[in-house]
Amino acid sequence: MQAVVLAAGEGTRLRPLTEDKPKGMVEVAGKPILTHCFEQLIELGASELYVVVGYQKEQIIEHYGDEFEDVPITYAHQREQNGLAHALLTVEEHVDDDFMLLLGDNIFQANLEDVVNRQRESRADAAFLVEEVDWEEASRYGVCDTNQYGEITDVVEKPDDPPSNLVMTGFYTFTPAIFHACHLVQPSDRGEYEISDAVDLLLHSGRTIDAIRMDGWRTDIGYPEDRDRAEERLLEERGKIASEGDEEDGDVVEAVGSEES
Repeated sequence: MQAVVLAAGEGTRLRPLTEDKPKGMVEVAGKPILTHCFEQLIELGASELYVVVGYQKEQIIEHYGDEFEDVPITYAHQREQNGLAHALLTVEEHVDDDFMLLLGDNIFQANLEDVVNRQRESRADAAFLVEEVDWEEASRYGVCDTNQYGEITDVVEKPDDPPSNLVMTGFYTFTPAIFHACHLVQPSDRGEYEISDAVDLLLHSGRTIDAIRMDGWRTDIGYPEDRDRAEERLLEERGKIASEGDEEDGDVVEAVGSEES
């Protein structure tokens, strides 16, 4: 499956971390955010990576070149920051089948494979990883409403009165039908072409979109403290894995010692 990563943002809220680099090159636990994104997409079976770049794009292109872990990378340039639907259209000519879409400022340790598997079942036109948040926080996100079957029935971008506390997380799968919807989107009150408005057009055209509830965690790296929180979580998980490995090694040594005696 092809994979698209949106990484054109300037990351003004992340300053001073982005004063001399694009948001995607900010390091979390010793790796740029984009490296975390690429590793996860390849683990999910990405055959090609399409990366939308903009602010200080040269740093990203020089760092990764034309492939990552033997998976080819193609870059597309979003010249103006006009929203996610606008960014997605920059790769339209390259994508000809179902694809994964990942926002390149998110760190995930979650069930992304469930979203991909649902898309491969061919029972839905799209699938989103969604997360329940506190009601008072829901208005900061694209909010989803769902029916009893777990299908998304409505998407609203940063609503004053959220219809639910279920929000989009930044990982999606789509068919190429999303591109036609992006072409039809009109600028929002923020002056941007919103991906949530394109999704709403898909819904109104009768497309089926499934909501997969997140099992795990994710951090949207919007502010320096978000970077610190994601780094703390990742390092804590690495420590747990190392500790479990040490325990297993100890069990093996004990078992060998028992056999020798």
